[in-house]
Amino acid sequence: MSKLFRAVIMGPPGSGKGTISERIAQSFGLTHLSSGDFLRENIAANTEAGVLAKTYIEKGLLVPDHVMTRLVLPRLGEMTRYSWVLDGFPRTLIQAKALNSSCDLDMVISLNIPLETLKERLSHRWIHPASGRVYNMVFNPPRIQGVDDVTGEPLVQQDDDRPEALVTRLRHYKDVAKPVIDLYKSMGILHTFSDTETDQIWPYISSLISNKIPTVRPDPRCTSP
Repeated sequence: MSKLFRAVIMGPPGSGKGTISERIAQSFGLTHLSSGDFLRENIAANTEAGVLAKTYIEKGLLVPDHVMTRLVLPRLGEMTRYSWVLDGFPRTLIQAKALNSSCDLDMVISLNIPLETLKERLSHRWIHPASGRVYNMVFNPPRIQGVDDVTGEPLVQQDDDRPEALVTRLRHYKDVAKPVIDLYKSMGILHTFSDTETDQIWPYISSLISNKIPTVRPDPRCTSP
């Protein structure tokens, strides 16, 4: 029986976690799991955890650890037969310890992107709130300015992505992420990649996974590129 493979992608806002996760999923037949998707799905379905999370979001607050773990861990429990790559979770040491208690990770990839690059990326980032689709007005613009490619609905720029809020937001990530990174480093599963361009980082990540990953049992819902 082939061995399952589980990986986590860490990085500050704008570091390219979603893009890297999608490339890993498509290249190696893994399922891409996103805590942001879990959050939006639960809010849309009015689950107990989703309703609770929405109260924090509407107040402009971060969703606390106990709510995020209630959103994410049950979904991971449904994926016991599949290999996956997870982005957006864990963000804190409490979340990381909860994840460690529920499954064994094979690899953690940390994206270490320069501050000025993150500020530039985020200042041009607009999103479609309902789906979470992200556009960059320089590198990945919508076909029609200001509207989502799929639904035609308006795009918005999050308050946290505005220049005046970016530095505070990125510093907060650094402070919260450090103990998580230290934990995974002590476990011997942390791999850090630094550059200003996702396309420059990707070949090194792909090579690492090619050497580390076993013959996995692919998710039949995934398609090869």
